Amino acid sequence: MKNITLSADEKLIEAARARAQAEHTTLDELFRHWLAEYAGHHERLQRYEQVIGALRGKVRVGRKLTRDQIHER
Repeated sequence: MKNITLSADEKLIEAARARAQAEHTTLDELFRHWLAEYAGHHERLQRYEQVIGALRGKVRVGRKLTRDQIHER
């Protein structure tokens, strides 16, 4: 695993550390998770487009719903 150095406002870092500690994690772990999500964005977008493309023309709605029906719970 490679190390990197980041620069940020000291108060911001301390606030982030406090939140991470309250969530029983570390800034390192949070950053690794963020980096993986950030780096994988393109692949997730491609998979989404593939699924939408595969469904195009296969999903049909029998009728148009009214506003009340759409928001009915």
